[in-house]
Amino acid sequence: MNKIILLVFCLIQSNFNLFSQHKYSYKIFKSDGKPSKYGKMIKKLDNSSIILFGEFHNNSIAHWLQLELIKDRFLRNNLILGAEMFEADQQAYLDDYLNEKISDKELNELTKLWPNYQTDYRPLVDFAKENKLDFIATNIPRRYASEVYKKGGFQALDSLSESEKKWIAPLPVKFDLELSQYKNMLEMMGDHGSIDMVKAQAIKDATMGFFISSNMKENHQFIHFNGSYHSDFYQGIMWYLNIYNPTLKISTITVVEQENINKLESENLMKADFIICVDKDVTKTY
Repeated sequence: MNKIILLVFCLIQSNFNLFSQHKYSYKIFKSDGKPSKYGKMIKKLDNSSIILFGEFHNNSIAHWLQLELIKDRFLRNNLILGAEMFEADQQAYLDDYLNEKISDKELNELTKLWPNYQTDYRPLVDFAKENKLDFIATNIPRRYASEVYKKGGFQALDSLSESEKKWIAPLPVKFDLELSQYKNMLEMMGDHGSIDMVKAQAIKDATMGFFISSNMKENHQFIHFNGSYHSDFYQGIMWYLNIYNPTLKISTITVVEQENINKLESENLMKADFIICVDKDVTKTY
């Protein structure tokens, strides 16, 4: 009788295990595709001067992990935060918000906040506010990037006033169309693409790299949030950072989406030091 009860219990337990397998929303891999763990990633980032976190702008897991990352890095390092989502000429307003001189509503009225700011980026800014951290607006004002695209490349920036030029990377800006990310961008756009459009991307990368580099502090770690294309394959922002300060130790994180997250697809290998592979069915924030 006891053996029958034991057998029934084992069958029930077996079926329970079958239907209760973990359904992970994401997994972390190293650049070569070998699995990693969140805790190991946190430890590996200890000695980095800069962390570039490349996101999908509407990926809910990416935004959650960004907040978790800064919480955990805050326990181990003095932090500076920064993001593509703020333009350099918005810095004064951002500082006023961090120092509680203006409200969230006023910040929204005074700046061009991204539509998903409240859900996706405000938690990062508020963490900086609560913990008295610098949060750097690193991106070029979009009107200047638009000038590069529409009016003949970097030369369109020469006519800016000296006060306007302080919101962009120092001129002249180096540019290498042979970088694979820029070449791919031009190819993906086909007949609708132009080198000036790629240069508009490059001036964003250069400006973000410049403001990250120029706002570094000794014994601090700078965590920067940007679209993944701006830092994938160790290019974009990182390429310019290595020009502005080649002594910096830079680590990169990127987000990819796959149907099967158990193995990294070949096209996603070598994109970053750590690759967060998210189930493509995960809820989007917009």
